[in-house]
Amino acid sequence: MKLKKIDYNLTICKVQNVSDIDMTSEFYFIGKTDEEISLVCRTEDAPSNTVERDDGWKGLRIQGTLDFSLIGILSKLSGILADCGIGIFAVSTYNTDYILVKEENYNQAIIALASRGYLIV
Repeated sequence: MKLKKIDYNLTICKVQNVSDIDMTSEFYFIGKTDEEISLVCRTEDAPSNTVERDDGWKGLRIQGTLDFSLIGILSKLSGILADCGIGIFAVSTYNTDYILVKEENYNQAIIALASRGYLIV
């Protein structure tokens, strides 16, 4: 399986209102529940008026479109990283999954995944 490096720094934050988000940005994820509005975006695109904010994330995208019948993909990836003491923040889209790790763990994560047979591009 191929994992593509995301070349930019990412921020995970909470915002008060969806209108605070720049919807013209090239890369962002929004999660809205009855308790919060979460945003993952390029660090330079993070709103200035966030409720909470955590900078310093890097990402990997599972390449290709994943069929919904596939089981355990995130579990395997997160298990490998957990064995190395690396926490993740996972985001899924209709097509695929993204794994985010803190910048200081990024190279170690890439080495760990590559050593387990994942092709990192």
